[in-house]
Amino acid sequence: MDTVIAVDNLRRSYDGAPAVRDVTFSVAKGEIFGILGPNGAGKTTTVESLQGLRSRDGGVVEVLGIDPARHPDRLRRRIGAQLQSAALPDRLRVGEAVSFFARLQQRPVDVARTLDDWDLTGLRRRAFATLSGGQRQRLFLALGLLGEPEVVFLDELTAALDPSARRATWELVRRVRDRGATVVLVTHFMEEAQALCDRVAIIHDGRIVALDTPAALTARSGGDVRVTFTANGQSLDFLGQLPTVTSVTIGDHLITVTGPPTSPVHVAAALADRGIVPADFRTHHPTLEDVFLGITGRSLIREVST
Repeated sequence: MDTVIAVDNLRRSYDGAPAVRDVTFSVAKGEIFGILGPNGAGKTTTVESLQGLRSRDGGVVEVLGIDPARHPDRLRRRIGAQLQSAALPDRLRVGEAVSFFARLQQRPVDVARTLDDWDLTGLRRRAFATLSGGQRQRLFLALGLLGEPEVVFLDELTAALDPSARRATWELVRRVRDRGATVVLVTHFMEEAQALCDRVAIIHDGRIVALDTPAALTARSGGDVRVTFTANGQSLDFLGQLPTVTSVTIGDHLITVTGPPTSPVHVAAALADRGIVPADFRTHHPTLEDVFLGITGRSLIREVST
């Protein structure tokens, strides 16, 4: 696949304190590439360096074959961005925002079609201040894609959204990729990275500590898979005798069985052999949080909230 972003030993410090340390990665055309980590890990500094918005102390960076530090204007004509601090004047109407930004593009923009494509037609007369979080993100994405950019940078796109609006925004991100753009998604939400990203770079203390597909990262974590279900008083002593089961915990209502990745199949088969078919049988695989915890010894959830 074509490489659209190449980063080699990117470095950046502030007042002598390293923020990004020898970061190296590449992004292929058509990927949704995630940069995951706690606040202050170096995610935003890295992405702003890729856009030419922040200088670098060292390393080589190319986006679409362009060095952002040397030719930022050339690059900006080919990329789109929704930044962490994106905002518009409170009284600016949706239609006015799209029309204004459309006039700044190098090529003609069909404003009516843009509003329709992003389900904004019914909101065109609404002021920015009256929009919900999800509606604002729809507008930001529409504005970021006005010039049909080849690469789109999304920084903490869903940080201020409730779970329902967050999932709706995920569908918009997929639409961005489906329209032909490569997406770089900065987030501290592990579920978001697992749901959207083809590959993920986990950053901690300015360094990439893991980089692969979400499935490969979690598979390498070595964590047990958990199976949970309710059993309504049936005897389950036989589960502890299964060769793939590490432990069985029987609570007041919930049964938890742990073991390697193959254990859910054996547990389900053993239950079915005895006529036990729980309606709430669930398998819980290791997450990117487990990967982060295994690598750093620290919880990403705690890092983000503190």
